[in-house]
Amino acid sequence: MYQKDYSGRKIIIIALFVLMALAFLFRLFYLQIIDNSYKLTAENIVLRNIREYPPRGRIYDRNQQLLVYNEAAYDLMVIPRQVKHFDTLAFCRLVDIDTSWFVAQMQKAKKYSYYKPSVFIKQISKKDMGRIEEKLFMFEGFYTQTRTLRHYTKPIAGHLFGNIGEVNQSDLKRDPFYRSGDYIGKSGIERYYERFLRGQSGMRVVEVDVHNRIKGSYLDGKYDTLALPGKDLVLTIDRDLQEYGELLMQNKKGSVVVIDPKSGEILALISSPAYDPNLLVGRERSENYTRLLEDSLKPLINRATMGTYPPGSTFKMVNALIALQEGAITRNTEFTCQGKLSAPIKCTHNHQTPLKLDVAIEQSCNPYFWNTFKSILNHPKFKDSHEGYEKWYNDVVSFGFGKGFNTDIPFEVDGNIPSADYYNKLYRGSWNALTVRSLSIGQGEILITPIQLANLSVVIANKGFFYPPHLLKSLDGSDSLKAVFSVKKQTSIEPHHFDVVQQFMLEVFEGEHGTARSYRLDSISQCGKTGTVQNPHGDDHSLFIAFAPINDPQIALAVVVENSGYGSTWAAPIASLMIEKYLRGETDRLSLEQKMFEGNLLSPTGNVKKSN
Repeated sequence: MYQKDYSGRKIIIIALFVLMALAFLFRLFYLQIIDNSYKLTAENIVLRNIREYPPRGRIYDRNQQLLVYNEAAYDLMVIPRQVKHFDTLAFCRLVDIDTSWFVAQMQKAKKYSYYKPSVFIKQISKKDMGRIEEKLFMFEGFYTQTRTLRHYTKPIAGHLFGNIGEVNQSDLKRDPFYRSGDYIGKSGIERYYERFLRGQSGMRVVEVDVHNRIKGSYLDGKYDTLALPGKDLVLTIDRDLQEYGELLMQNKKGSVVVIDPKSGEILALISSPAYDPNLLVGRERSENYTRLLEDSLKPLINRATMGTYPPGSTFKMVNALIALQEGAITRNTEFTCQGKLSAPIKCTHNHQTPLKLDVAIEQSCNPYFWNTFKSILNHPKFKDSHEGYEKWYNDVVSFGFGKGFNTDIPFEVDGNIPSADYYNKLYRGSWNALTVRSLSIGQGEILITPIQLANLSVVIANKGFFYPPHLLKSLDGSDSLKAVFSVKKQTSIEPHHFDVVQQFMLEVFEGEHGTARSYRLDSISQCGKTGTVQNPHGDDHSLFIAFAPINDPQIALAVVVENSGYGSTWAAPIASLMIEKYLRGETDRLSLEQKMFEGNLLSPTGNVKKSN
């Protein structure tokens, strides 16, 4: 009988088993010798990944004086799975919490993850952390993680800096860079330059013993990554001038904006009432924020960029320049004034009549500027007053009114310059210069912000142009980023017309009847214009614009003091003191300075006191 020979198959089967064995041996060799991922997984029960948070970039003023820096703080972390039974009361006493808070926080941590670490207590100070860490080894599942908190060298410029807060869900969805528990700039400069200030997080892998104590880096830091600190900012702000302005404005409502006319750099951005930015740092941030939010004086509102006011008599400079440009008047044009008997707009006081433009600016004559405004709209070169108004509107917005500057100014609003379309809808097309006469003296529907008002001073100082106001001087030693703010903006007014207005604004300080003659300086030629703005909700607002010196302007500013009466009472002296402080470094008018420091226009209840 024939039998098949299967010996060949036997060899094949043996070869297959040998190959399989070799494959398993190779795989075992790879896993044990070459690839240590499984080893890492096995050792993960005694390893801990600690996120290294980068320090945010520091912030300096224009003179390299430190404004904002970082201080060490600590988060107490918890891994619920590792928490064993321990003396809860002793733990609560150690970290200064009550048992009900402990229970609630543990439930919150377990809900987030039973295995992953989460913040149990955040922003513990270095002093408290030293005491806690001495006994923390007694409580398994808890460990500390280093963070940094902002600290401010001076209790100034809170509105400008803004504040830091924990990311919310919208932040996490908008930017994958962040993780739950991270901090982000919530407002001000901290928010605008967040992507430069925040830095880049790192990771450190450490070995932990059974008592939850760190024994050292794993594999000499082989898997560690370094945190990269944020970039430093140098702002255009002058710290000393900012602090001085806030002292002058204490116990008052309003703002001061100071700009370098040669560059558009903001030298001071003051909103009053102000607040200490250190209040919005650390574990007390939420409580302090609520208290500030509920304050009847609204200290969180940045009046310098968000407050809107009729410009009042300061706007007469704009109407004068437009009238000169459009040929509606000359510097020698005369109009009559009957004082308080004038109509349709009366004057606040009696003075010579008829009068020319120089006296009209010096004494802030309302009827003169009503006739000036009417002459613009009714000029023969326009087919009607509506066309004249369109030209007036275009000239006005060329000064930077009615829209934001679109730079790094925090939370800037547009203000309002009413368009012809607005009046067409309001009056169904039936209106003329008389209908909108309030615009001639900066009242009516016109609303501007203090920073726009300060920019008006810049435009006049520069004879027709400006650079958009901004706060960045350099970023991490480079000024390339600020180039976007250095685009020169030209108004529609020819330069020679500003010579006339500048000279007349000089008379506000130097003239015999100038409204700011009491604050003239022998060594500094100041140019200014007062404004007393009607306020339907209380006393008039006090406004003042100024620049100096006349032949080489180095400073331009606007001051708004709410509910304080005439522009010459509070706004003008504050402006003059700010000019003297910046150009001289100090002031000799100590009695005037003390009067401004001590001037309290607010009652203890937060209501405005009437000025004397």
